[in-house]
Amino acid sequence: MELTILMCFAAYTVLLFLVMWLTGRRGVKGNEAFFRAGRKSPWPVVAYGMIGASLSGVTFMSVPGDVLANKWFYMPMVLGYVLGYATIALVLLPLYYKLNLTSIYTYLEQRFGIRSEKTGALFFIISRLLGSALRMYLVVYVLYEFVFGPMGIPFWVPAVVFIAIILLYTFTGGIKTVVWTDMLQTTFLILAAVATVVVILKGLDMSLPGLLKISADQGYTEMFNTDPMAPKFWVKQLFAGMFITITMTGLDQDMMQKNLTCKTLRDAQKNVMTSSMLFIVVNIIFLSLGAALIAYANESGIVLPVDADGHVVGDKIFPFIAIKELGGFIAVAFVLGLVAAGYSSADGTLTALTTTFCYDFLKFGQNNQNTQKKELRIRRMVHVGFAFLYLLVIIAFRPFHDQSLINIIFDIAGFTYGPLLGLYTFGLFTKRNVNDRWVPYIAVLSPIICYILKLNSPTWFGYTFGFEILLLNGLITFLLLLLARPKKEHLS
Repeated sequence: MELTILMCFAAYTVLLFLVMWLTGRRGVKGNEAFFRAGRKSPWPVVAYGMIGASLSGVTFMSVPGDVLANKWFYMPMVLGYVLGYATIALVLLPLYYKLNLTSIYTYLEQRFGIRSEKTGALFFIISRLLGSALRMYLVVYVLYEFVFGPMGIPFWVPAVVFIAIILLYTFTGGIKTVVWTDMLQTTFLILAAVATVVVILKGLDMSLPGLLKISADQGYTEMFNTDPMAPKFWVKQLFAGMFITITMTGLDQDMMQKNLTCKTLRDAQKNVMTSSMLFIVVNIIFLSLGAALIAYANESGIVLPVDADGHVVGDKIFPFIAIKELGGFIAVAFVLGLVAAGYSSADGTLTALTTTFCYDFLKFGQNNQNTQKKELRIRRMVHVGFAFLYLLVIIAFRPFHDQSLINIIFDIAGFTYGPLLGLYTFGLFTKRNVNDRWVPYIAVLSPIICYILKLNSPTWFGYTFGFEILLLNGLITFLLLLLARPKKEHLS
């Protein structure tokens, strides 16, 4: 089995490099292709590919696995995503296209100053480097547990292999290649989930409506948590989904860089709204997959994997059943879907990190002393450097993996994207200026305040913060920016 999986993994990798070769043959090349794809990407391709980039390996396993503990409480957040995408299409994309941005954090320099730009870029780099590396870690971890580990291969080996592959196929084409490989990877990711549901239904001799009825009778398809004090109260989930999308997509260089490769603003807007509708459908598929996995385990008497305390590990439910219980075809489909999810999350992020550092810190296109050849050489060095940092995070995190990664990633986003939310909201909806030199301190202080509140709120207020900590973080940043007025404005 392990050999078959490795052969399929190798074949899929060859397919990715074929796509890289085809996309690199014609059209723009060099840094223009890497950073902007010549702004010639067809919007339907971008829209479809964004599904895979948004879902990642965490959604691929954590969303189905989380159904056992949290039912379908994730769905109100998905509905909130639609509201967030609408805000991006109507507010942020017109701004980015009007300013003809390559890095979206250049806006902060134009609005507030150079320190604000570098603060926003740095918070993105920290958030995306950690969040995306943890998504990729989950892919490496599962393949190590079920494929490489039994073969006696150390954990760091598949980690190095995965990062090296992503580095190689994004090294030349960058975002131009990523737009097309994401389309391929979205297809494999969805097919893996659908194939698993079909095989489970066949094994249980049951229709999908019948399966969902059983799951509903057992309470697993309940969508709306009506307890206002619960972390997953549906109203909190809805608004958290909206603002997570605004920040993790609209204020995120990785996701926006793909949108900014579309030919026109109208194409980019169509892309975003189409993605939001597809996202609902795909998440229903993954939640249905979670219900199917639980039903199959119950009917078959399968003992699900547990941690040292005897609690079922949600992230292991899908890989355990797919690889150990459902036969070779589903095992291969699962691995290919997982690899596709990991690649689609990491390739765009690696490209976006390189873009942000080159434009917001090294000031590509603004330094007259830099030739195109010199910038190309620097960009390649930065790209390799971020790949190495990616690898370090993946390897260093392994001893700390003791809960569902989707919660860890959203926690990271809540603390790191909050200052970005406050900065952009202040810039877009007020005409005030700020004292640029205070912005880095405000951006650090706000997450610290939020962390203290989240840690102590159950004792202090009898309230547990969930993903809405992002909103509080943005609000505190906004209020502190109001106090950071320049001296001339303050004295007038």
